[in-house]
Amino acid sequence: MARRRFFVPQVRRGVAELSGEDAEHLVRVLRAEVGQVYEISDNKNLYLAEVEIARKSQVTFKVLEDLPLPAAEAEIVLVAALIKFDRFEWMVEKATELGVAEIRPFEATRTERGLMQAAAKRSQRWEKIAHEASQQSRRAKLPIIAQAESFAQAIRHDASVKLFLDEDNETPILKSLPEVRDVTDRVALLLGPEGGWTPEERESALAAAWKSCSLGSTVLRAETAATAGLAIVRAAWAN
Repeated sequence: MARRRFFVPQVRRGVAELSGEDAEHLVRVLRAEVGQVYEISDNKNLYLAEVEIARKSQVTFKVLEDLPLPAAEAEIVLVAALIKFDRFEWMVEKATELGVAEIRPFEATRTERGLMQAAAKRSQRWEKIAHEASQQSRRAKLPIIAQAESFAQAIRHDASVKLFLDEDNETPILKSLPEVRDVTDRVALLLGPEGGWTPEERESALAAAWKSCSLGSTVLRAETAATAGLAIVRAAWAN
């Protein structure tokens, strides 16, 4: 059974510390005790570490050895229109589990009113969800959760492969992928709001070199489309 992995703010002189809610969860819920061995990440490197102090408000680790980082993978970026926050949170969790490198929320024409203004207050919660999902899925690094931006800013995103998910397009996503794929690629997936794209947004995305494609004939919820699209892209670049 794989060891549990935790993210720590920093490793300094072979020592790392967790405090507050993170420490309390580790001690009260996971029953961490002095002498137990876990894997920790400072969002740069991986370590095997032993618990030296286990209190309600403080857990201290002593690094035992460095661990190898996972093999390099293509960076996958989810450029997602804001949707109702309970569904967006689910999307953040699943995208994190699927190894996304970055999540970039944006406001589309048909984004529900008020979501853009409220997004700034939600970013910290999204980061917490991504943090917990990263530990659960044993990631080596946390995904970046960007500040919400406009559609015009979102489509200017730089990537070597730019896929535009569009329910009005019949071209399967698998036929839209490049034949030659490499771990150095940066792949962006552009996902619309619950109300769908406007004709003007489609035109703008195509003009910005996004490649329109489909996930099939059924109409998917935005968070379902994100999960399906990311799973396909990750599998394609794993081959």
